[in-house]
Amino acid sequence: MDEELRSLTERLRQESGGAAVYERLADAVDGDELAGVLTESGQPLWARELAAFRLGLAGDRRAFEALVLLLNHRDPPRCASAAYALARLGDPRTARAAAALATNELRVAYALHPVRLLVELRAPESVPALITTLRRRLRPHDPYRRVALACVEGLGTLGDDRARPVLNEALAHPVLAEAAVHALGRIPRQR
Repeated sequence: MDEELRSLTERLRQESGGAAVYERLADAVDGDELAGVLTESGQPLWARELAAFRLGLAGDRRAFEALVLLLNHRDPPRCASAAYALARLGDPRTARAAAALATNELRVAYALHPVRLLVELRAPESVPALITTLRRRLRPHDPYRRVALACVEGLGTLGDDRARPVLNEALAHPVLAEAAVHALGRIPRQR
């Protein structure tokens, strides 16, 4: 079993209290049954997350909206599982949604997983969104250093020359300097 799926199922089994409905959803093979959980009122969050995750892994785009909502959740494990499923869903809207979440200053506390998802997707939206998010994190006393560090590392992974100016700015921040040096070293020189 995939490590992310194992982690999710263990966490959600505990949240559900081992309810019979949990076992039914965990074993369900019918996409319509799982999609129904996403639209039925009164479903607990753990059930919606499990259904969306399983649909996402199956490439069923009915999971998209639920996964995007979970990607922006206050609970990091929910964000991580949503990012994992979104990366495998194959929906063309994913990069735009992740970029919108990563650059939303009102929700920057929850931007870590959207940033990481953008790096994994390597979509056209990825570099501009990471540059925007990082530039905002370079303000004095910004409390979101983990988001800034993820942007720096991600920009290095993506290796796009457009990131040079903001990575050079990041060199002046002690918490980011070492990562910025490594990121800059991964960007090919223009000839």
